[in-house]
Amino acid sequence: METWKESQLKQLTFAKGIDSAYPILLRFAENLGFNFCAISVTSPGQVTQLNALQINNYPQDWNQKYEKDNFNQIDPVIAHCNHSMIPIVWNEKAFSNAPQLWQGLKQQGLQHGWSQSFHHEESGLCCILSLARRHCPISPLELYEHFGYIFYAASHLSELFARTLPKQPAKPRQPKLSSRELEIMQLSAGGKTAYEISKILSLSERTVNYHVQNVIEKLNVCNKISAVIAAARAGII
Repeated sequence: METWKESQLKQLTFAKGIDSAYPILLRFAENLGFNFCAISVTSPGQVTQLNALQINNYPQDWNQKYEKDNFNQIDPVIAHCNHSMIPIVWNEKAFSNAPQLWQGLKQQGLQHGWSQSFHHEESGLCCILSLARRHCPISPLELYEHFGYIFYAASHLSELFARTLPKQPAKPRQPKLSSRELEIMQLSAGGKTAYEISKILSLSERTVNYHVQNVIEKLNVCNKISAVIAAARAGII
């Protein structure tokens, strides 16, 4: 790795927030031969949508037009990155269903670009990092050489943004039932009585009731029927 790459990636690693990380990333992009660099962080698929983060050095009139015309609703780059972490190169074919967006990119000198996403599993965030330039298409070799750096940058930026979010309450741990308890709950869910279960599993009725009582305590319910319902809702049976 060239010295400048190592130095700038190290600076990016030690950045404490996206505001301080972006100028480092922009210099890195310029050294790779790109005029423009953009970061967006959204929460696709989440019930509660956070305010999307958008930072870029695109022409201001393009940003205004993009927002005014709601291009985010038809942008194939966003649609791709929300579902895949494979890089996408901007070209006419990729924008075939959004020709007005493609024409706008070309007019602004933004048509030679590519985007890389990172999906932050813990927070549900999707970070999209895009690089673009006015001259010459991006070759497969160039994409291959830069992919690792940009993927790392996208993952690091998503982590930085995730740290700014309110902490989510920890999910309650799901009770763990033994294999015998699972068998008894499954048979109980099928309407079998303790006596019938004892015959099926070659156990005493007392042993069956003992396991049922253990499950009732583990699931913090009051009787066998409630235990069956609770186990089913939790996906245990």
